[in-house]
Amino acid sequence: MELLFYLLVGGIIGWMASEVSGTSVPGGVVGHFTAGIAGSWIGAQLFGAFGPIIGGIAVFPALIGAIIFVVIFGLIAKALK
Repeated sequence: MELLFYLLVGGIIGWMASEVSGTSVPGGVVGHFTAGIAGSWIGAQLFGAFGPIIGGIAVFPALIGAIIFVVIFGLIAKALK
């Protein structure tokens, strides 16, 4: 059950990051999950854990990390087209 909640929170953070950055995530829903989970890892490595923690994910660093991930992933996807 914790894994499902972790994936749900990761997907929501990935979706929020794509909305904030204005860049669509390639891969649809799976891309949002990937961006949210990778972003939470990037954010935790860069900024630590601060703010509210939901489902084991610190929301603010995860959102910042996911925005970074989405922008970089979007640039790479455009370059490969």
